[in-house]
Amino acid sequence: MGTIHIRRLRLGAAFVLLTYLILHFSNHALGLVSLDAMENGRRWFLAIWRSPLGTLALYGAIAVHGGLALWLLYQRRTLRMPAWEAMQYALGLVLPALLASHVVGTRIAWWQTGSDDRYARLLLFFWVLAPARGAWQAVALATAWTHACIGVHYWLRFRRWYPRVVGWLFTIALLLPTLALAGFVAGGREVTVLARTPGWTEALMRTTRPPSGAETAALGRIRDSFLDAYLVALGAVLAARGVRTLWQRRRSIRILYPGERVVTVPVGFSVLEASRLAGIPHASVCGGRGRCSTCRVRVVRGLADLPLASEAEQRVLARVGAAPDVRLGCQVRPARDVVVVPLLAPSITEGDAFGSDMRQGREQELAILFADLRGFTRLAEHKLPYDVVFILNRYFEAVGGAIQRAGGIPNQFTGDGVMALFGVETGAELGCRQAVAAAHEIVQGLAVLNRELGEELPVPLQIGIGIHAGPAIVGRMGYGEGVYLTAVGDTVHVASRLEQLTKEYRCVLVVSEQVASRAAIDVSAFPRHELAVRNRGALVAVRVIDDLGRLKRA
Repeated sequence: MGTIHIRRLRLGAAFVLLTYLILHFSNHALGLVSLDAMENGRRWFLAIWRSPLGTLALYGAIAVHGGLALWLLYQRRTLRMPAWEAMQYALGLVLPALLASHVVGTRIAWWQTGSDDRYARLLLFFWVLAPARGAWQAVALATAWTHACIGVHYWLRFRRWYPRVVGWLFTIALLLPTLALAGFVAGGREVTVLARTPGWTEALMRTTRPPSGAETAALGRIRDSFLDAYLVALGAVLAARGVRTLWQRRRSIRILYPGERVVTVPVGFSVLEASRLAGIPHASVCGGRGRCSTCRVRVVRGLADLPLASEAEQRVLARVGAAPDVRLGCQVRPARDVVVVPLLAPSITEGDAFGSDMRQGREQELAILFADLRGFTRLAEHKLPYDVVFILNRYFEAVGGAIQRAGGIPNQFTGDGVMALFGVETGAELGCRQAVAAAHEIVQGLAVLNRELGEELPVPLQIGIGIHAGPAIVGRMGYGEGVYLTAVGDTVHVASRLEQLTKEYRCVLVVSEQVASRAAIDVSAFPRHELAVRNRGALVAVRVIDDLGRLKRA
């Protein structure tokens, strides 16, 4: 079974365990209502998790998730890792020790002795008889939840929709364990009061049948046996890692980095693992799991000697449009000496995890839109600076929002002009349709803005838009924090020229016939012109659109 399939299986098991935690914490939170509410919720909880199917799912997930975690720990070539990954590993490794007593004292005791582990008896134990164990239980609760939340965050952070919901998820992540602990405290206080009632504790013990002394000793042996087995398994993994390291040192390779830095590692190390071992900063947003592209390197020498990229690595490289000499540092494991150059800065963020090789730039077909306000400079001469800024921000809000909703990328806001890219991820055909749709919405948004600012404007705001499509070099350009995605080339110049022509033709939109054809719109009813553009031999056929409402699908 490959590493990718192992991670998917482990992820499926993690979903089962996360579902269990959410329902368990929700049941705890019912303590804020009453002890009876906790008991009623527990009946539904046990109906799920103590059924044959629920038992198989829960304990199967525990075995799979834990067993595969140890296997992945063995597979790691170095224990140097990002702080977040180290924390997740550490929390996961201590969980068995934190939860062993609780699991044995509840589920195993119920199974072996018929003891009823209802909330009243457990809270009596945690709050009255052994409060130190209650504190231990709270630590276990926080540890399990933190481990789960780290995993969820680093699994979802590459999804495009995740930034929009991360605030809500973070709120839930804080609120649920807080409510669970609060319910645990409220239930404990209620039990503490009930325990002072004469005969209540004795009646509870008769009803719930706690394990006898001999049964408690037997359960303790089960717990100790489990912990011993776990420690032996963990020790075996670490010992196996040591043996493997000694064996692999018999065969070593050299990886050369920029600055003439050389790292000697055993055969079997990935480039990313070599970087970590030597303390060389190397970007890896996903932690070296092959789920992002930030660790990619250019192979300067030794490309032909590298193992072929796996299907999963090929998918990631194709997604970012990587050049043939680019490989993922976390996936490629050289068998001979190799010279590499990491392509991304170590400070790369999640938002760029699947960004293309944009620092190099790449040629692709896309649609370019330019929009510019007409006569705004003269209007601004009679306005206070703060008023001008207010009007411009409202204008940019309307235009930028229209571009984003249509699927484009607002690229440059200069003065009262805007440049936007369409089809960077989706291709030129869809990009052209998106650009025309954006032009529609920009004009409609400007009409709304004119009505809202009617008293502030001596004359209504007017706009000119130019759209052209063709090949351009797309890449991240700039310096420092001023780096942004943009496009350069003949297509950009032509689109800018078409926007300027709206002044001469006194129209709203000038669109090239190439865009009209790709967007599948009928422009036969509009005037046609052929234009000569500077530094371009061939003429550009355009259509002059004075009313976007008359545009129809071809």
